Amino acid sequence: MPRSAAALAFAAVLLATRLLAAAPAADTDVRALVKDAKGEAVPDAVIALYALDPTELPPPANEPVEIVQKDQEYMPYVTVVRVGTQVVFPNLDTIQHHIYSLSKAKRFEKPLYAPGAREAVLFDQPGIVTLGCNIHDWMVAYVVVLPTPYFARTDAAGTARLAVPAGRYRIEVWHPRLAATDVREAKIGPGAAPLDYALKLKPDRRIRRTPEGKVSGY
Repeated sequence: MPRSAAALAFAAVLLATRLLAAAPAADTDVRALVKDAKGEAVPDAVIALYALDPTELPPPANEPVEIVQKDQEYMPYVTVVRVGTQVVFPNLDTIQHHIYSLSKAKRFEKPLYAPGAREAVLFDQPGIVTLGCNIHDWMVAYVVVLPTPYFARTDAAGTARLAVPAGRYRIEVWHPRLAATDVREAKIGPGAAPLDYALKLKPDRRIRRTPEGKVSGY
């Protein structure tokens, strides 16, 4: 006996409801603004979000990340990666470097690193990795290795954007000149307030080169 139109309509509504419930919720865009105690923009701050509610994390990306050696500097100054990421170090200078890290999260050394070299290092433990060069003391950079896929780095205007599923999060902010990581909890969802920070930073003690190429500091 054929089903009635009402029964068919009810079945269609029920199926649509189940499909909608099974579909993943759209991510929420999160904006962060980081300034210092004087109200000036803070670039190179790392914003990391850790889900406090059960959630299925996206799979890690397989693409390697690059940290370039150019003009006797590391570029970028701060790099953020997820645990298990390969980082390639292209030497685009015409001179040798000596890349090393003594950090607990990743110890490695690449002496006499020749122009044109582009070897990779696997960052397989979470933590902050400080990069140096045994030939050029002013060359310093950081690799922030995170176990969460939800992170971003602030740009020159001190802003960062990322997309995360709605829910409760522990939010951590790190910067090379911050004495301790800033930690807070927040609920992320439609209509949530932007994440605004005013960080008290330590003085910048990086070694600088003079215009003549000599080393100086401040």
